[in-house]
Amino acid sequence: MSTWANLGLQDSASPLMEQLIFFHDHALLILIMITVLVGYLMFMLFFNKYVNRFLLHGQLIEMIWTILPAIILLFIAFPSLRLLYLLDEINEPSVTLKSIGHQWYWSYEYSDFNNIEFDSYMIPTNELTTDGFRLLDVDNRIVLPMNSQIRILVTAADVIHSWTIPALGVKVDGTPGRLNQTNFFINRPGLFYGQCSEICGANHSFMPIVIESVPVNYF
Repeated sequence: MSTWANLGLQDSASPLMEQLIFFHDHALLILIMITVLVGYLMFMLFFNKYVNRFLLHGQLIEMIWTILPAIILLFIAFPSLRLLYLLDEINEPSVTLKSIGHQWYWSYEYSDFNNIEFDSYMIPTNELTTDGFRLLDVDNRIVLPMNSQIRILVTAADVIHSWTIPALGVKVDGTPGRLNQTNFFINRPGLFYGQCSEICGANHSFMPIVIESVPVNYF
């Protein structure tokens, strides 16, 4: 989970989030190179004393500054498209979890296990234990096996919600009357925190999500 003064992304807990972090670093490096180059050119432009009274056009430099940005965009577009298709790929899931968004809480269904259903509410501050996280802990956590393909189906009962776990690289909109799906693969045990990342109501504060990843033989 995020902690104070954490300026970077959270440590990944899935292969997809690892690829998202790699792409973020790749795009950031390209942006830094562009910023340094443009900053240097502007600095030299403002502070040199070169004057050319008869300069009307420079076709070579105009070709360069048209073609070069297009090539740079390709270096961003190809990894981005590859990652987009990877995120949408649904492999053969071993567990299916259904998540239904209500205002203030989530409902979950394990349809593979005789339709186990439960609601997951945020624990109020005055009921938190000493090791609990304020506004993030819930009374019923989602328990999922690690090293397994998990499919999640997301919908909503009232307004649009968004089921989001940053450490897993998962963000799925829950829309009333529509069933969205995605998959993820948790590659280490632990507790992973998320929230509804949609402004889905007046005075709406938090709809926390907690996944407890356990080894398969404990699941």
